[in-house]
Amino acid sequence: MINLVRIDHRLLHGQVAFAWTKSLGTDCILIANDEVAKDNLRMSALRMATPSGVKLVIKSIEDSVQALNSGVTDKYHLMVILESIKDADELTKQVPSIKNINLGGVKTEEGKKQISMAVFVSQEEIARLNQMNQRGISVEVKMVPEDKGQNVMDLIK
Repeated sequence: MINLVRIDHRLLHGQVAFAWTKSLGTDCILIANDEVAKDNLRMSALRMATPSGVKLVIKSIEDSVQALNSGVTDKYHLMVILESIKDADELTKQVPSIKNINLGGVKTEEGKKQISMAVFVSQEEIARLNQMNQRGISVEVKMVPEDKGQNVMDLIK
């Protein structure tokens, strides 16, 4: 069962990983990212950041889609972490059971506008967020469980 789908450019990191896993009772984290799935150094670093007692799985977007749709992940209290809005858009197009996304962090880059403390979006990302919204996917900006969430559609207007 998917407890949370989160977009965070840092992927898995200390305080947030521990806060979310504890709050949700997560026992498995799936990092869905094409580049990380091929990078042994990044995979090693992410394994070190994984909370004790939590299983970490790192797969490409395509392999993640297959795993989520096959039911093999249903036995876990699962947190899915994506690096970008683009990855979230691609995943949600192929995994119809995902209806809610937590937007935790998107890094600042040239040409992006800030919509919250830790979220910066480009025009392309705004278009993708609008497309997800049109498909019935709710995206909430929320860094940690204790924060009050904000609907991304209210922030990008």
